[in-house]
Amino acid sequence: MMSVQPALAAWVFLPFVAAISTWISISDMKRMKIPNKAVLALFGVFVVTGAGLVVLGAFTWPEYLWRFAHLAVVLLVGFAMNAAGLMGAGDAKFAAAMAPFIALGDWPLFAYIFAAAILVGFLLHRIAKRIGPIRRATQDWESWVRNDFPMGLCLGLAFTVYMIVVAFTGPVAG
Repeated sequence: MMSVQPALAAWVFLPFVAAISTWISISDMKRMKIPNKAVLALFGVFVVTGAGLVVLGAFTWPEYLWRFAHLAVVLLVGFAMNAAGLMGAGDAKFAAAMAPFIALGDWPLFAYIFAAAILVGFLLHRIAKRIGPIRRATQDWESWVRNDFPMGLCLGLAFTVYMIVVAFTGPVAG
């Protein structure tokens, strides 16, 4: 499946997405919390770099502005899922902040990547917590002892992989 997101956008977003997703993943595994400042940083990256991508011609102004609707829709769905006990509030906020980065036509692609990331992330997390040297190096991580799962790990993994896939398969221009 080819992406509809311009490859240029993915290359511009990728360093920020990878860094913030790593921050969120580690925080979620360590404290079972996603910091609001990380979510706000991700939103700020979209606001600034997205506007820059309009100037570079990768996005049009209408497309850039419509992507904020992605954030609103995912935030509403996430809050409803949180109220139903299906996901954490931090996961809902992180997913909402991720949403503007994902082209509307790429949601099926992202869903496949996210499904794989859930399987891989869960498996690796459960294996890692049973490996002595890893466990000793991260003794204070709450995710080793809690029954719930740090979904920020899988969201961050899927988000970063999506950007990598788009960087190599997306169209050259928007």
